[in-house]
Amino acid sequence: MGIAASLGILVSAIIGTPLFVIMALAALVAFHFSGEPATAVAIEAYRIADAPTLLTIPLFTFAGYMMAESNSPKRLLRFAESMFCWLPVGVAVVSLIVCAFFTAFTGASGVTIIALGGLLFPILKNDNYSEEFSLGLITTSGSLGLLFPPSLPIILYGLVGKVDIDTLFKAGIVPGILLIVILSLWAAKNADFKAYKKKKFSLNEFIKSFKESYLELIMPVGVLVGIYGGFVTPSEASALTAFYIFIIEFFIYKDLSLKRDLSRIITESMTLVGAILLILCCALGITNWLVDEEVPMQIFELMRQYLDNKYSFLIFLNIFLLIVGCMMDIFSAIMVVVPLIIPIASEFGVHPVHLAIIFLTNLEIGYITPPVGINLFISSSRFNKPVTYLYKATLPYLFLLLIALILITYIPQLSLFWI
Repeated sequence: MGIAASLGILVSAIIGTPLFVIMALAALVAFHFSGEPATAVAIEAYRIADAPTLLTIPLFTFAGYMMAESNSPKRLLRFAESMFCWLPVGVAVVSLIVCAFFTAFTGASGVTIIALGGLLFPILKNDNYSEEFSLGLITTSGSLGLLFPPSLPIILYGLVGKVDIDTLFKAGIVPGILLIVILSLWAAKNADFKAYKKKKFSLNEFIKSFKESYLELIMPVGVLVGIYGGFVTPSEASALTAFYIFIIEFFIYKDLSLKRDLSRIITESMTLVGAILLILCCALGITNWLVDEEVPMQIFELMRQYLDNKYSFLIFLNIFLLIVGCMMDIFSAIMVVVPLIIPIASEFGVHPVHLAIIFLTNLEIGYITPPVGINLFISSSRFNKPVTYLYKATLPYLFLLLIALILITYIPQLSLFWI
């Protein structure tokens, strides 16, 4: 009977049944055959719904979508260009920073590539970067901001892994900057300095672009100061951010229309949030069963036969997570994998905050890992290029990010510096 049920779930997954349904069925079947009450699944859903930080997910997502749908990308890009235009690699650095900013607020790399890709690609080409380099940079940058607050994956990891979200926000800053610096150095290596036409810093343009975008520029500063200054909680910060972005985009800049855009943005952003929450509730049900059956500890005992120290475990963990990252979206991976690896990592002496940053960095890299990294397909569709062309374009970036991953993994102080 149990085998038949398992096969039924497997067939359902193959034919495209939604992931949350598969998770719920697996949890219900598992509890039934273990003799435990199936109400544990509902209890997990209630526990998540009762979490005070849950509110941050829809509010930050809504704020990010409003920014992406407005002219905010153009304003921020103009300001960043005014700051870095005098650098031979200024355009590439601007692209990395602006993309990281947007990904941090939208939590979805696809939104960043679609919203900014069309703006950045011609600018990079005009600055004498090759098409291959430009597409590789944009595709990679689409997931570059996932380590910066108030990234949705960080919040979700904190909820699932029961790690303090404020601490995770701080822990991701230095590793996130490291990724940008490494990619900026690669941009410098690929810059055509001979063809570069020196541009002068224009104070007038800087002031104009700042006046045009300062309302959006001060927003992330306000979020961080509010949270770490003890003035607001993350939930309160998310509410204030959503309200603030709503006011400036709809009533001050007037990029968006209440009649034309509001309902569409709410629908699109809450569709993403709804999918995440459904998967989260169902995934935690089956996770609860796995914990009850001591599956993580059994995996640990098996691994201890082959891995005898923390560093060998970290090598195995990175390989495993890179595979997970290119096969699953980051939200599903957090909900399914995190509860399993936390107790194992704890036994090997890995700090829970350090583990979170390793996990998120791996999943960030997974977005551009062939053959099925999602950024590759989004860019292929956005720029009408074969996905195999994107494989080649992003390959150098993949190697660079793997170098950064090694540094983040084996220098825990990068993540624990603020703690």
